[in-house]
Amino acid sequence: MADLHLPAPSLAPLLFCIISPLLLLFIFAYFKTTSTNKNLPKSYPIFGSIFTITKNKHRRVQWISELVTSTPNLTFTLHRPFGYQQIFTANAANVQHMLKSHFHNYHKGDVFRSTLRDFMGDSIFNADGDIWKFQRQVSSHQFNTKSLRRFVENVVDFELSNRLIPILEIAAEKKIVLDFQDILQRFAFDNICKIAFGYDPEYLLPSLPETKFADAFDNSLKLISCRFNSDIPFIWKIKRLLNIGYERQLKIVVDEVRNFAKAIIREKKQEIEKKSPTSIDQTDDVLSRFLLSGQADEDFVTDVVISFILAGRDTTSAALTWFFWLIFNNPQAEIEILKEIVTKQNSEESVYDEVKNMVYTHASICEAMRLYPPVPVSTKSALNDDVLPDGTVVKRGTRISYHPYAMGRVEKVWGADWAEFRPGRWLETAETAAEWRFVGKDPFTYPVFQAGPRVCLGKEMALLQMKRVVAGVLRRFRVVPVEESLSPVYVSDFTSKMKDGFRVKIEERNVT
Repeated sequence: MADLHLPAPSLAPLLFCIISPLLLLFIFAYFKTTSTNKNLPKSYPIFGSIFTITKNKHRRVQWISELVTSTPNLTFTLHRPFGYQQIFTANAANVQHMLKSHFHNYHKGDVFRSTLRDFMGDSIFNADGDIWKFQRQVSSHQFNTKSLRRFVENVVDFELSNRLIPILEIAAEKKIVLDFQDILQRFAFDNICKIAFGYDPEYLLPSLPETKFADAFDNSLKLISCRFNSDIPFIWKIKRLLNIGYERQLKIVVDEVRNFAKAIIREKKQEIEKKSPTSIDQTDDVLSRFLLSGQADEDFVTDVVISFILAGRDTTSAALTWFFWLIFNNPQAEIEILKEIVTKQNSEESVYDEVKNMVYTHASICEAMRLYPPVPVSTKSALNDDVLPDGTVVKRGTRISYHPYAMGRVEKVWGADWAEFRPGRWLETAETAAEWRFVGKDPFTYPVFQAGPRVCLGKEMALLQMKRVVAGVLRRFRVVPVEESLSPVYVSDFTSKMKDGFRVKIEERNVT
């Protein structure tokens, strides 16, 4: 009888029977751990939360704010494609941990620096370690001089009296509709260019001219923001390598900005060389101060000046834009500010002592920036493994962002009325019943100007400038939105803006 040879049994069905349940168990466990909070987006292998991220791309700031404030510890981890993770927090204890007590472990990081390096080089806003320390030391010395402060005051007063107010007078007389956001950006751009360069771009003239430098600077910021907001973090590097899409445009406009800045630096060097020794110490703009302090490297000085323009242009104009909209919609606050303006106007104080002591106005500006911070998100990168005060585990290289926009909406901090514009939350009655005393929040609860070693050097100058503008404008005019019933949309490129601008009518007050 012949041997019966049966085919060897296949192992595939057996393996499938063993692996399938394990795979299903893994997938179930994966989704269970990433979906414990129903408010948080689902995360999938490889893709992360890309589908929800893309869906909310048009309202990224608001979406992240809603997510982070829905968690018990005000912190959550967003899973991006290919395993990238980013932690977002609105927890003040975490912010203090990052910005002060463990400052050494939270740097800008390689991702942030590489994203901005084309535009900002190794400037103070894009540097870490010894490079940052050196720039901070030099910049801090320059910002703390009384002569620079006087120079800033004179520049702001000139721009206000000779450019902004006349434009508003014409608009009121001829009933012209203005984009007040654009007007304030022009005002701030002229100011900061004079302060940083000693150069007047004349951007705020009655004709509202286009200028190549301002346009290139604005386009650079818009295109750089495309890198930060890319759904897939590294896609911009591929586009840059291939020189396609917005990366091709970015290279052109960044070259325009940096070449223009370098041309001004060379002119400034020649100007300083021609001056007599007795007049050199009277030079006031930041560029001259850096050159006179021995900084000769052209790229370094260019980086510094571009950083100052970025800090001084968009932040103050954004804060003021939202302030004027909020004031119009809160007439009682406007009445209180007008009372304060009239009181200070009739006092014997100097113009700048006057605005310095405008406590209610100061509180109103802080309240506006609580609701609409000029920089809604700020990101760091962990150098080493760490654990945040709320228990969140941070792995080395993880990007972690604190979220001032969300922090201004935390009910435990601001109360059930957090959505209301209420300057009084920053005030208490002084010993003299007719006066107010300002009561600020600690900088880790209200990090609009950052905090810790990287706290904004220009904070006091920015607040002084904003109060000067508020007093100068509201003393003479009402700023009335054209579409009074509509709420503007808060959007953010590199800094916050009103989508489609802020169209207003200007009405002259009856000044007695």
